[in-house]
Amino acid sequence: MLTALSVRNIVLIDQLDLGLDTGLTVLTGETGAGKSILLDALTLALGGRGDASLVRKGAESGQVVAVLQLPPGHPARQALREGDINDDDELILRRVQFADGRTRAFINDQPVSATLLQRVGSLVVEIHGQHDDRALVDVNTHRDALDAFGSDEALVGAVRSTFEALAEANAAVADQRALVADAAAKEEFARHVVDELAKLSPQAGEEEELAERRQHLMQLERAAEEVRDADEVINGSAAPGPMLASLMRRLMRKADSGNSIFQPLVEALDASLVTLDRTSDTLETLKREMAYDPQELEKVEERLFALRGAARKHGVAPDDLPAVLARYKADLEMLENGEASLTKLEEAAAAARAAYVAVAKKLSAARAKAASALSKAVEGELPDLKLGSARFIVDHQVDESRVAASGFDQIAFHVQTNPGTSPGPLLKVASGGELSRFLLALKVVLADRGSAPVLIFDEIDTGVGGAVADAIGRRLSRLAGKVQVLCVTHAPQVAARAHSHLLIEKQAVEEGAFVRTHVRGLDGENRREEVARMLAGAKVTEEARAAASKLISEVS
Repeated sequence: MLTALSVRNIVLIDQLDLGLDTGLTVLTGETGAGKSILLDALTLALGGRGDASLVRKGAESGQVVAVLQLPPGHPARQALREGDINDDDELILRRVQFADGRTRAFINDQPVSATLLQRVGSLVVEIHGQHDDRALVDVNTHRDALDAFGSDEALVGAVRSTFEALAEANAAVADQRALVADAAAKEEFARHVVDELAKLSPQAGEEEELAERRQHLMQLERAAEEVRDADEVINGSAAPGPMLASLMRRLMRKADSGNSIFQPLVEALDASLVTLDRTSDTLETLKREMAYDPQELEKVEERLFALRGAARKHGVAPDDLPAVLARYKADLEMLENGEASLTKLEEAAAAARAAYVAVAKKLSAARAKAASALSKAVEGELPDLKLGSARFIVDHQVDESRVAASGFDQIAFHVQTNPGTSPGPLLKVASGGELSRFLLALKVVLADRGSAPVLIFDEIDTGVGGAVADAIGRRLSRLAGKVQVLCVTHAPQVAARAHSHLLIEKQAVEEGAFVRTHVRGLDGENRREEVARMLAGAKVTEEARAAASKLISEVS
């Protein structure tokens, strides 16, 4: 329910704080008083397109605030939660329009996008006018309206859920087909890689070990020549050991014959020979430790270079070659097992489609029944609205090749205004006044079935009078028993049935320097005077006042 509307610095509206009641509220006033400006301001608060021309001249910005009460479980609550906004019982929609064209939107004082404001606004308030292209005139709303009337919520939900399951199944099939196709395209190369790397059998960390072993073997190879030279000096043909030993024996014989002068030299030579023997033993030990197979270095280098070559070929580090082998093995396994998996997924998708088709057909049948019932219900309202010869037709097209979350059906509301003419879409066939009455009949029938909690009718009684205006007033009053209704009207028959009456008028400000729109509530004698003005025109007579009193008393 719309409980309050506050407007600041919007064109002719300087400042306005308006409280609104439940039931039927009518807004009346002379042409040009500002009724359309007030609706433009409300439309701005509901997320409508902003316009710098809406800001009052001389002001930097203007703003509109609409305060509503949300019923429990209303769809707008879900929209608020999806936008991370608390779904409080009181909903405050605020829109700031700047003179430079910028706008800002707020819900419950939290900044939001204009898109979210518009979405929430459309769920809580519907505005209907002779040339309005929203609400029930929009063919995109017709299927939802029919579903709400037919109470097919369970089937609608089942179609949506089976469609989602079908979409998931089809996506899984598409993904699997892509994987199988990709594996097939890579099969020849994958088999080559697997054969090559399987033979190579790379191991993580192997490249580092081989590099270290190669370095060691190369060091041994370079040191071997030095060892051979040392061996030649110590143990070769010119080795000093035999000559020193021969010299020591000669000197020992002389020492033994009594010449003691050579004894120290003999002892020194003996120590040198002992050292040479030790050196020779050390050299032999070193030769044994340095012994290596030249073929080992060749094999190590061959393995190392093979690993590094394979790594360069695949653009990875040598340690990543096992992962490359595993990946290509997986591709081959995908090719071998993918067809079987694809077949299973295709069977699951076929089952999902069958489930979708089954519930979609049930929904189509339910919609056909609801379409017939809705046509009859709306046509039952038309005679009193002086559309007795008109027909209301729910155009129901079923296309089983159309797979969508909403089912097989395309729904559009068509009308035939006169016998013998061709029926067609509401907006194209019905004239302005006829369109308004068709929309009113529809809203009366749909009021308790998915309607927004607030309905606004902008001069839907234009061009009609007498009995038709009275029929419109009765239906608006009946509709107001289920939802809040605001109606801009020039028909006294409609105004007389209002639960509350607001008069919109212009006021001169600052000795006529400019004017502004003013809204005030009417009751009692003031209300009777306004209804009399609507009956009589510019000059209100006593006869008009008497007629107004009678009209108000008759509908009260």
